[in-house]
Amino acid sequence: MVRTYKAVTKLKEGVLVEAEARGFKLLIDEPIDQEGTDKGMTPVELLLCSLGSCQTIMATLLAPEVGVNLENVWVELEGEIDSDGSAGLTDVRPGFLDIRFNFHVKSDASEEKIKDLIELVEARCPVGDTIGQGVKLNRTKITIEK
Repeated sequence: MVRTYKAVTKLKEGVLVEAEARGFKLLIDEPIDQEGTDKGMTPVELLLCSLGSCQTIMATLLAPEVGVNLENVWVELEGEIDSDGSAGLTDVRPGFLDIRFNFHVKSDASEEKIKDLIELVEARCPVGDTIGQGVKLNRTKITIEK
């Protein structure tokens, strides 16, 4: 079944952005030293959180499938971005150069079963697949408001 997800982002002030999806709102900003007001995560921090939360949710949903009783699971993520790319100073890409993640799993299951679970999570996590395999970005139109 194909499902369409929707979101809207709106500039509030400076570089502070309000994002909304399904009636839920969150603020996205930049640190003060990067022209922001530090009222929310940066877009790239939010991307890391999106990946980690998807992995955590998928681990929780898939654990019964491989016979793992999860007591808890969490993911630590980090990655580097060369800011020269987004500043247009070099031809380096503006996005993450790589993203590293560390699963923490609290369970009485064997190491083998936990590894099977994490491999299944990596294979079926929609956010991980989107980041790792890439997705075509399609600008459908530009609407000029006056």
